[in-house]
Parts: sequence; structure tokens; C-alpha cells
Amino acid sequence: QVQLVESGGGSVQAGGSLRLSCVISVSGFSINAMGWYRQAPGKQRELVARIYSGGSTNYADSAKGRFTISRDNGKNTVYLQMNSLKPEDTAVYYCNAVVAGNGFSGLDSWGQGTQVTVSS
Repeated sequence: QVQLVESGGGSVQAGGSLRLSCVISVSGFSINAMGWYRQAPGKQRELVARIYSGGSTNYADSAKGRFTISRDNGKNTVYLQMNSLKPEDTAVYYCNAVVAGNGFSGLDSWGQGTQVTVSS
């Protein structure tokens, strides 16, 4: 099974920072990639940042220079450090893991989401 639990969301003023955490519990799967997505009201879910098993990362243009994704493999945890937050960053942030195993390849798993609200 795969279970993802996000934490660290909250309300912050523009220019502030938040650090999101996602604990990923896996049984019978290997993790190929982990990432953070977000979805604002009335908008599509979009990629914020992703980190692969080899350590490489990629970011949405809107996140570059402000957000940093990292992981602790020993704790099966992925983090998103968000600095210089803007009101347009307001969204529900979802943790994502791409896993393989038990006959599956590239299976997407999602957390329940954590709300981030940035006020101006």
C-alpha cells in the first residue's frame, strides 16, 4: 500500500515562508519520484516541484528561485520549502509519489492536501 500525509500548511502574509512536509508510507512499492502539486479554486492542478529517485529536480516556472523541494529517504519524507510567498501561491497543495511494484509501473499516489493561504 501507499499512503501520503501532508502537513505544514497554513496562513501567511505575502513575503513569508512555509515548509510543507509529506510522509510517505510504502509497502511493496518503490518510489520513483515525489513531488508537490497545487490547485487553486477554479483552476487546474499544476506541478510545483518534483524530485526523482536519483536526486534531480524540476520546478514550475512560478516556483523557481522561491521554492525548494528536498527529501529524506530514511524517513520517507519529502519537503517543500516555500519562501517569498505571493498571494497567487494560495492553493491546496498535494503531495505526490510515483511508485512501482506489485505489478504496477508509474502508479501515481496522492495525499489529501494541505491548504496554503497567502494574504496581501
